[in-house]
Amino acid sequence: MNYYEPLTYIVPEHEDGMELRTILQRRLMISRKLLSRLKLTEEGITVNGIRRYISHRVQAGDKVQVRMEEEASDDILPQDIPVDVLFEDEHLLIVNKPAGLIVHPTTGHWANTLANGIVFMWLQRGLRIRFRPIHRLDRETSGVLAVAKNPYVHQNVSEQMKANTVDKEYIALVHGCVEKESGTIDGPIDRNPESPHYRIVTPTGYPSVTHYKVLERYRDATLLSVKLETGRTHQIRVHMSHMGHPLIGDGMYGTGTDGHLPIDRHALHAHRLSFDHPITRERMTFTAPLPKDMEGILSYLGRT
Repeated sequence: MNYYEPLTYIVPEHEDGMELRTILQRRLMISRKLLSRLKLTEEGITVNGIRRYISHRVQAGDKVQVRMEEEASDDILPQDIPVDVLFEDEHLLIVNKPAGLIVHPTTGHWANTLANGIVFMWLQRGLRIRFRPIHRLDRETSGVLAVAKNPYVHQNVSEQMKANTVDKEYIALVHGCVEKESGTIDGPIDRNPESPHYRIVTPTGYPSVTHYKVLERYRDATLLSVKLETGRTHQIRVHMSHMGHPLIGDGMYGTGTDGHLPIDRHALHAHRLSFDHPITRERMTFTAPLPKDMEGILSYLGRT
């Protein structure tokens, strides 16, 4: 049986006598769900190389290790699709997703996704790793996307997102002139009961908060820096449309009259992503440059 690189924790003097359960949950930040899985793994939880129950009392200087079984995405077809890697170590993969590429296979789209390309890339290196995107981007949205290489990393960064300590910045180009230099849209979002694939702002929806700042104004368009406080499906697109400034190129929430503009998708790019590395605890920031199609439309707007 193969395992990922183990997580290791050396018990300090002031934690002498503490329950192993507490070390795992409060120091290594392992969720109850993952802890349940580890207890069933042969070498999942050890102290000084010996398998222990989580009720075991540790001593100062003990080496606590957690090992997770390797998992492969055998249900994902490997395909030779280019992957723009921004960062990679044994725990994380950060990529720059191009517009037009679905993140993960779904019903009717089992091939030609980002996952197919990443699994192929890993297999070429002899790595069998389960594809675990930490968050999602719409098919037409480009930019920074984080992928976890094991369940612990996925759980850790997901918890950071729930705690609102992950910083996500998008660049959006919207219709019209946004008058305020900056602002916040606080509008609950939920599915439209008459069209479930379509989201709307409704008082009975889920809390949704979007912050924006004007970067540049054009004759009839505005370039915005957008930050999310929550992460609802289509949140930026819904909130911008609700504000009266839908994304340029957005066929679902936009005006449907963008045929004269040189872009064939909604003008939204995940520009920057920051979070604490689950293992080193170092604050890390990843950026993806503006893609050529968005640079092109900005150049076009600048000439009009």
